[in-house]
Amino acid sequence: MIRPTHWVKWVKSHALQSDYTEAAPRYNRRMNETKPLPAAMGSRSLLLLAIAAIAVIWQLPYGQLALYPFSLLATYAHEMGHGLSALLVGAEFDRIVLHADGSGMAYWRGDPGPLGSALVAAGGLLGPTVAGVTLLLLARSPRLARILLAMLAALVLLTLAFWARNLFAIGFLFATSALLAAGARWLPDLVVAFLLHFIAALLCLAWVRDLGYMFSNHAFIDGVAHPSDSAMISSALVLPYWFWGGLVALVSLALLALGLWVATRRDTGIAQS
Repeated sequence: MIRPTHWVKWVKSHALQSDYTEAAPRYNRRMNETKPLPAAMGSRSLLLLAIAAIAVIWQLPYGQLALYPFSLLATYAHEMGHGLSALLVGAEFDRIVLHADGSGMAYWRGDPGPLGSALVAAGGLLGPTVAGVTLLLLARSPRLARILLAMLAALVLLTLAFWARNLFAIGFLFATSALLAAGARWLPDLVVAFLLHFIAALLCLAWVRDLGYMFSNHAFIDGVAHPSDSAMISSALVLPYWFWGGLVALVSLALLALGLWVATRRDTGIAQS
C-alpha cells in the first residue's frame, strides 16, 4: 500500500515539475517582453513632442545656442547630400568642410554633364529633408531606433575618416559620432526614440531655414561669397535661379509631406525598458 502512495506522489511531483518547466519559458518570455507605452507615446506623438520642444527651446534666451550642434548636423546633411549625389552621378566626392558659422562646402570632381551637375547641386538642398524623413520612416520600434542611432554614429565616423579635411569639421564630427554611439549604447529606449525624432524633426525643419537660400543667387561660406546651389543649377540647365529654387522647394515640401504622412499613418507605441 505504501508503494502506490509514493508512486502517486511521484507522479504528482513529476507533473508539477513538467508543468513548471513548460511554463517557465513562457513566463520568461513575458518578463523579457517590453510593454508598449500608451498610444500617446507613438511615433506621431514623439514627433509632435520633438517639434514642440524645438519651438520652446528656440524662444529661450540661449535657445539658438542650445540648438547650434543640431544646426551643424543639418549643414552636415546638406553637404553630404552634395557628396553622395556626386558619387551617384559618377563623379568623385573629394572632401567636406564645415565652419563654425554653420556654413559648409562639399568638394567634388568629375564631368557628369549639365544634368548631373544640377543633380549634385539639388542633392544638397534636398539632403536634410531626405535624411529627416528617412529617419522617421525607419524608426518604427525601439530596436530600430537604437540601430539607426548607431548607424548614424557610424556614418558620421566614416565621413570623418574619408572626407573631413578641416579642423572644425574633424572636431565636430568626432564629438557627434561619440555622443550618438554613447546614446545608442546606454540611453533608455524611450529617450533613444525621442532623440531620434528630435534629430529627424530638426533635419526636416531645415527646409524652412534654407527656404530663403533656395531663392538666392549667392551664399556666404565662412564669410566668402559663393554661388548658391540654385544658381549652380541655373548655370547648368538655364532658366533663372529662382525658378529652380522654387522647384526644389516644392519637391522638398512634397517629400516632407509624404514622409510625414507615411511615418505617422501606422503609428505604433514605442516600448520602454
